[in-house]
Amino acid sequence: MLAFCKDSAMTRLIRKFTENPKDDILSGMTVALALVPEAVAFAFVAGLDPLVGLYGAFIMGIITSVFGGRPGMISGATGAMAVVMIPLIQQGNAFGMSLSEAVPNMGLQWLLITLILVGFIQIAAGLFRMGKFVRLIPHPVMMGFVNGLAIVIFISQLGMFKETKNGVSQWLQGSDLLMMSGLVGLTMLIMWLLPKVTTKIPSALAAILIVAGITISFNLDVSTVGSFIKDGGGSGIQGGLPSFQTQIFTNYSGLADHWQIMLSSAMLLAAVGLIESLMTLNLVDELTDTRGSGNRECLAQGVGNILSGLFGGMGGCAMIGQSIINVNSGGRGRLSGAFAALMLLGFVLFGGPLIEMIPIAALVGVMFMVVIGTFAWSSFRILNKIPIEDAFVLIAVSVITVWHDLAIAVIAGVIMSAISFAWKNATMIRARKRMTDKGVKVYEIWGPLFFGSVQNFMSKFDVKNDPQEIEIDFIESKVSDHSGIEALRNIADKYIDAGKKISITHLSPECKVLLKKANPKWEKYIVDNVNDPRYYVVTDMMDVEVDA
Repeated sequence: MLAFCKDSAMTRLIRKFTENPKDDILSGMTVALALVPEAVAFAFVAGLDPLVGLYGAFIMGIITSVFGGRPGMISGATGAMAVVMIPLIQQGNAFGMSLSEAVPNMGLQWLLITLILVGFIQIAAGLFRMGKFVRLIPHPVMMGFVNGLAIVIFISQLGMFKETKNGVSQWLQGSDLLMMSGLVGLTMLIMWLLPKVTTKIPSALAAILIVAGITISFNLDVSTVGSFIKDGGGSGIQGGLPSFQTQIFTNYSGLADHWQIMLSSAMLLAAVGLIESLMTLNLVDELTDTRGSGNRECLAQGVGNILSGLFGGMGGCAMIGQSIINVNSGGRGRLSGAFAALMLLGFVLFGGPLIEMIPIAALVGVMFMVVIGTFAWSSFRILNKIPIEDAFVLIAVSVITVWHDLAIAVIAGVIMSAISFAWKNATMIRARKRMTDKGVKVYEIWGPLFFGSVQNFMSKFDVKNDPQEIEIDFIESKVSDHSGIEALRNIADKYIDAGKKISITHLSPECKVLLKKANPKWEKYIVDNVNDPRYYVVTDMMDVEVDA
C-alpha cells in the first residue's frame, strides 16, 4: 500500500511536469537549436560576448520553465530588452575606460547590477498581483501585438541574408543568395509537408537536421552558426559553467554618480520584460486553450533576472517565437522548456563544434514559418467589420511595435482603447424626466456617472424652472468615481441654494458610503427605505460583480 501511494505521488509529480515526455524532449531539442543564434544575435546587439547571451538564455529558460506561470512557454535573451540595454552598457564602458586605471567591460558590470534591480522590481509586481492586469488588454491590442511582433521577427531574419566582407556588411548576391534562399525554402517546405505524413517528430527539428545533413554531406559553402558568431566578433560558443560574479559586490566604481541610469534602465527593462512575457503567456493560453498564472510568471521572471545578474547572463523575458515553436512541436509541459535550457548549456559545455555546423538558412526557415503562424491573418478579413476605433488601435499597435518598441506599443494601445471606451460611455448617460402625482419631478438617470460623463450629466438638469421638490433616481445608473461624486454634490448644492428639496434614491451601497464619507450631511438627502424590488435586484448584482 505504501509503495502504491509513493508511486501515485511520483506519477502525479511527473504528470505535473510533463504529460508526454517524448514530445516535450523533441520540442525542447528544437527550441534549443533555434535559441542559439537568437541568443548570440541579441548579445551582439547589446555589445556583449556571445556567452553572456547564452548564459542568460539558459538561466532564464530553466527558472521560468520550472517555476513560471505557463508550462510550455520559453524565456531567454530577447531583442526587446537588448535594445534597452545598449545605452547602459555604452555609458558603463565609457566610464570604465575614463578611469585612471582603465576597467574593461564596466558596462557588463553595470548591466549585471541593473538586472538584480530588474528582478526585484518584477518580483514586487508578482507579489502585488499585477500580473492579472494582462486581462485588461483588449483584443485589438493583442492582434496588433502579434502582427507587429511577427513583422519584427521577419525583419530580423532578413539580416541573415547579409555577409561581412572586409569588415563591411552587404546583401548576398548571385549564387550565394540562390543557395541561401533555396535552403530556407526547403526548410519551410519540409515543415509544411511533414505534419501531413506524421506528427511523431517535430517538423522544425526534422527540417533543421535534414538541411544540416545536406549542407554537411555536400560540403556546401553556406553561412553557419559558427561563421555567424565569428562575423560578429566572437570566437565560438565553447565555454564553462556560469560562475558567480563576485566583482559586482566589490567593484563600486561610478555607482554613486550613475545609479540614476541603472535605476531608470532597471524600471524600463522590468516593464518591457513583464509586458512581453505576459502578452506571450496570454497568446500561448489561447493556442493551448488553457490558462496560466500571470503573477507566478512575474515572480519567476524576477528570480531569473536576479540569477542572471549574479551568474553573468544578460537576462531576458519570454520569447514569443520560440514559445510558438515549442507549442507547435508538441511541447506542452514544463519538461520542454527545462530540456531546452539544459540542452543549451550542453551546447556551451560540450557540443559547440557540432552546433556551429548548423546552417543559418535552416534556422531562418524555421523562424519564417513562425512568422506565418504568428501573424493574425484574420485581421485583414475583419478590419472592415469591426468598429473603426478598434481597427485603428490594431493597426497603430502593429506599426508602433515595428517602429519603436513592443512595450510602448502595448501601453499606447491600451490607452487608446481606454480613451475610446471612456468616450463611448461618456455619451451614454441619459436622464428620463417625469412628474409624480404629488408634483415631484423625477430624473431617472441611465448610464454610468464617471469623469467622462460629468458634463453631460450636469446638462440634464433645469434648476431654475424645476418645481420645489426633486428626486434623482439612480436605479439604472451608478456613481463610479470621485468625479461622479463631485458632480452629484454640485447639482445637489444648486438645488439647495435655490431653496428646493432634493432626494437621491436607489444608490448602490458603496455609493452611499462614499457620499456620506465625503460629507455627513448627505445622510438627509439619501433615501434608504425605498420599497422597490428592482433596487434589491440591482444591488445584489453589483455585489456579485464586486466579489468576482
